[in-house]
Order: sequence, then structure tokens, then C-alpha cells
Amino acid sequence: MPLGGEVGHYENFPVASWLCPAALRPAVAAIYHFARTADDIADEGAADAAARLADLADMGTALDQALAGEHPRRWPHLWAPLAAAVQRHALDPALLHDLLDAFRQDVRHTASGHRYADLPELLDYCRRSANPVGRLLLQLYRVTGDEAMRQSDAVCSALQLINFWQDIGRDLSNGRSYLPLDLLNRHGLSVDDFQHRPDDVARESRLDGPRRAAVQLLCRQARQLMLEGAPLVHRLPGRGGWELRAVVQGGLRVLDHIEAIGHRSWAIRVTVGRRDIPLVAWRCLRM
Repeated sequence: MPLGGEVGHYENFPVASWLCPAALRPAVAAIYHFARTADDIADEGAADAAARLADLADMGTALDQALAGEHPRRWPHLWAPLAAAVQRHALDPALLHDLLDAFRQDVRHTASGHRYADLPELLDYCRRSANPVGRLLLQLYRVTGDEAMRQSDAVCSALQLINFWQDIGRDLSNGRSYLPLDLLNRHGLSVDDFQHRPDDVARESRLDGPRRAAVQLLCRQARQLMLEGAPLVHRLPGRGGWELRAVVQGGLRVLDHIEAIGHRSWAIRVTVGRRDIPLVAWRCLRM
């Protein structure tokens, strides 16, 4: 349940926006900086996969040391705020380790050219890459219960999927793909078919229909998942509930934009901007 819009490199995770209660802002910022640092290790710079995995392993060790009251030498700016947040709000450290595990998976899969077999495999990745953020924020707001957890997971996984379908072309250019192979097979497609080649008119024309149909189905699944989790906005108190409304409606608005371009998001990357604010705000009020 990331709160807010896209900030930095870590998708859909804001740094203590004005809607976040002041008492929670240091903890939200500490979690964000931890996640962003790990994301940068996994995805930025020129290091090879072995070096990235070693750094992520060191980060996990440093996390355990910090939570035990030690002072790790690497990434020293992270640990005191994060340890304070974990202690003050009784956060589950396993959720932080889940994030690191997801980043390690991304490194391994990018290096090996792994392709996801189906949506369940992709959602298992979301379970560690996105859902822990929502569960940590539920703990900050002291919202409990299996139903709230299920709804939070649905919103977070939906946001992750929306980001994937928004970034098909960008991910392919970076050697990654999250397109489920079973769905592509049903449409007679391969991952390589989503490489946009505007100079090859015949190829683009031949593949256009099947690609659009595949992305349309993926977006429909993401929208359904988001709507399943949306009632969580009524469980979060005060500003948190309003911020989550903006998250839900912002994600749905990205899907609207993908639909408006005929689901050709492998060729055109859509974004939500200032012009969308009035409509998103109105939809938040209607919730």
C-alpha cells in the first residue's frame, strides 16, 4: 500500500507527504530510504550481478546488526532511523528482508534472462517486492486483521502490475520482462514481439492486434485486483485513508491512459500528471 506517487527510483513510494501524519513521517522516510538504497544496488550503476548480490547480502547482514543495536559501517545513514522506526512502531523485520529478497530475485532474473511463466509466479514476486511496503504501513497505522492485510496486498500487487504494464518498453530495453509467458502463448506471441520496431511497418502491423489484446487482459487483471483492495481506504484513519484514495485512483488513472492509447504501452509510456489531478481528486471524494 505505497502512499502517494512515484518518487525517486522506488516505484509508488513517497517520502512522508503532507497527508502523512507528522508522527509517522520519520518512519515512512526511513523505510523509503532503505528500499531505495536496495533498489539502487539492484538496478543502478555498472556493477555485475555477482557484485550486486554481494552488496544486497551485506545489506541484509547490516540490517540484522542495526536491529541488534550495532552500528554497521556500510550505509551508515540508514540504520539509526530505521532501527528507531522498527522499535517505536513494532515493525516486522521479516518484511524488510522480503524486500531485499525481491531485489536479489530481480538481479538474478535479469542476469539469466528469466521469464515469468504465469500470473501466479509474478504475484509471488509482488508478494515480496510490493506487498511488504503495504504491510509495514498498516503496522504504522496500527491497522490489523486478515481482511485488511488481504486488501493491502491486493492494492500493492496491483500497483506493481500497473507499473510493469506502464513500463513494458523500458523494462525490455533494460533486459527485463514481466510479461507472463502463458498469456503470450495464448496470443501467439513471444517476449521479443514487444520490442518496438517502428521502421518495420509490416511486423508492427502484424503484431499490433495480438499485443494490444494481451496488454488489455493484463490491465484488466490489474484493475480487478486494485478494486478488490480499494475498500481498505475506509479502514485507514484520517489522512492515511485519503492518501490511499489518491494511490488507488492514481493507479487506476494510469490504466485509463493505457486504454486511451489502445493498450500500446510497449511503444508509448503513459504517466499521470497535473492535468489528471482534478479528476483523481473528484474520484477520491466519490470513494
